Amino acid sequence: MQNVLCRVWKGPEAARRAAAALVLVGSLVLGGCAALGDLLGSATHSPAAAAGPVGDASLPWGTPAAGTLARVEDPAYRIGPEDALELSVWKDDTLKSTAIVRPDGAISFPLVGELKVAGRTAAEVREELVRRLSRFVPEAEVTVSVARVLSYRIYVIGRINKPGEFVVGRPIDVLQALTLAGGTTPFAAEDEIRIIRREGGQQTSIPFDFARLRRKGDLSQNITLRSGDVLLVP
Repeated sequence: MQNVLCRVWKGPEAARRAAAALVLVGSLVLGGCAALGDLLGSATHSPAAAAGPVGDASLPWGTPAAGTLARVEDPAYRIGPEDALELSVWKDDTLKSTAIVRPDGAISFPLVGELKVAGRTAAEVREELVRRLSRFVPEAEVTVSVARVLSYRIYVIGRINKPGEFVVGRPIDVLQALTLAGGTTPFAAEDEIRIIRREGGQQTSIPFDFARLRRKGDLSQNITLRSGDVLLVP
């Protein structure tokens, strides 16, 4: 190729110009390919690509988007209707099951029969199972875990940006509930918010003065909500 170019370069003026143009085009093409390779390489190894897809960050209160499906590690969590429990006895596959807590707050388990679990922690349910199984399996190694939470529900209504029912993976306070609901609207009476709670067949109304909390930082009224509480924002 070099010999050919040399012979062309020594030829007439038109041939020399054509050879020069060929050399110039070749340089541009090679330079463009190198630049394109650098661009693709930088995109492939960019920090954004290495970081993974957007949305991998943990959600508030340690729950995923479908937070209610996450296993509950809080030992103080009180089991409720519709929660799912995983129960097992070590080295006995026949005594292993996933039980959904019925509306009456009970489940069924082999050799034990009906067992009331609503209002109890996983540790308390485990102790009860060990006691009842002792007749059949002495010193049984029992494991009880809450695999899914569907019983803890709160309701936010009134002058709020996103009113509705919220199923949460663990107990939350009033401020967290307002955050879930998108905050109050500009016309909300923030000093007249009420928490409607049903206890023993009766309803009680608990005041929450959001305006006072903003002004003076009074967190004493920021109580933990119970399942079934209704947060009313007039």
